[in-house]
Amino acid sequence: MRTQPQETKQALISYPAGLPQLLKLSDLQFAEELRFLAAAKLFELGRLTAGKAARLAEMDRVTFLYELGRIGVPAINLRDEEVDAEIQAARELFG
Repeated sequence: MRTQPQETKQALISYPAGLPQLLKLSDLQFAEELRFLAAAKLFELGRLTAGKAARLAEMDRVTFLYELGRIGVPAINLRDEEVDAEIQAARELFG
């Protein structure tokens, strides 16, 4: 089954001249980092799945999940009630 290409849009972010260099990044590296950090935050907040966040960051899913560790964001993003449900299911399964 073939999927249709998705329409894309762009967001413009203003920042002070010289900011990428202050962070020791090229302009391209800075743009990539902004995309990744935005995607990571939306994933962390549960607003995007890992796959959709990876697409926003223009990375494959495995690379995106790996890179989350660099900024301290867990790749497994379970809410407290989901953790409790998983623990309860394991207890029931293993007695």
